[in-house]
Amino acid sequence: MAEAVNTESLNSRVRSAGEEFTVVAGHIDPEALEGEVGRLEEEMQAPGFWDDSEAAAATSAAHSRAQRKLEAFRSLESDVGDLADMAEMAESDPEMAAELAEQLSSIEARLSELEEARLFSGPYDAGDAVVSVHAGAGGTDSQDWAEILLRMYLRWAEGRGFQVEMKEASEGDEAGLKSATFILRGENAYGLVAAERGVHRLVRISPFDSSSRRHTSFAQLDVAPLVDENVDVEIDDAEIRVDTYRASGAGGQHVNKTDSAVRITHEPSGIVVQCQNERSQTQNKAVAMDMLRAKLIELEERKRAEVVNAERGEVKDVAWGSQIRSYVLHPYTMVKDHRTEFEVGDAQRVLDGDLDPFIREYLNRTA
Repeated sequence: MAEAVNTESLNSRVRSAGEEFTVVAGHIDPEALEGEVGRLEEEMQAPGFWDDSEAAAATSAAHSRAQRKLEAFRSLESDVGDLADMAEMAESDPEMAAELAEQLSSIEARLSELEEARLFSGPYDAGDAVVSVHAGAGGTDSQDWAEILLRMYLRWAEGRGFQVEMKEASEGDEAGLKSATFILRGENAYGLVAAERGVHRLVRISPFDSSSRRHTSFAQLDVAPLVDENVDVEIDDAEIRVDTYRASGAGGQHVNKTDSAVRITHEPSGIVVQCQNERSQTQNKAVAMDMLRAKLIELEERKRAEVVNAERGEVKDVAWGSQIRSYVLHPYTMVKDHRTEFEVGDAQRVLDGDLDPFIREYLNRTA
């Protein structure tokens, strides 16, 4: 009887997998994807393709992404096509039933990955991101919280296989960080981490309070798409102020003994960016300009979203300063996302980088 129940459950999962694959196939459009792969391959085979190394690298990366996506889809298509025959054999063969269960687990995980990719439809979602953490109200506690938050995102990025390039870190007065900025590189990096934009609230017994009282601290995560110079962003040299200063963080003797760090202020918007981790002032300025371009694009995207929401009669808070999540460590442990009501009780697991459930829940709600 137990075996019959198990087989029935497997048959139900087989049907669900088939139905979900049909939905995913409709979103992916494999024929269009094959066309894109072919077009990019033609570009890469054209004479003089590598004359412009930056453009060639971008095309090559786009080809690799499309090729991986197509191969993942075709492999999944083949495996889903085998399920019906496996399910029929599993009815009378316990070993085949076990193999079917293993195959289903693999298929369900891969379907989830392709379904996630469907959520990224924005013009910058597939690309890299500029991510900044800023300590908020709360003094030393908030500066410590900013450093904890940075560590959380670095661990999440490592688990995802993303590359991280630290560009700036300003130490706190007594502990932690006042701010830090890094570039996140990887497939759908911006689309994923943009779901985390906003204010993060921490409730805990303060390690800096001699009376061991409970404190509430805030830190903000800003996210902008990293774009190349070919994207049209108007920056008037007369509207920016460039300041140089001596880097305070790690970076070797050269960084610490010269005014190589660069801070750029865009006066019309009030946006400030800084970079101190490159080897020269010229390199730091170039990176800072890339970061400024990214933040100006994000500002325009946010303004457009506000206009669209107003035209639809929708009231949506898309401000960077909106509080999105609370991390409670005392008197109980819980992490709760205020946008989706999704919550987990294991706060430490989240602080160690387990953010995908929160990100996926938010993306599914806003798709």
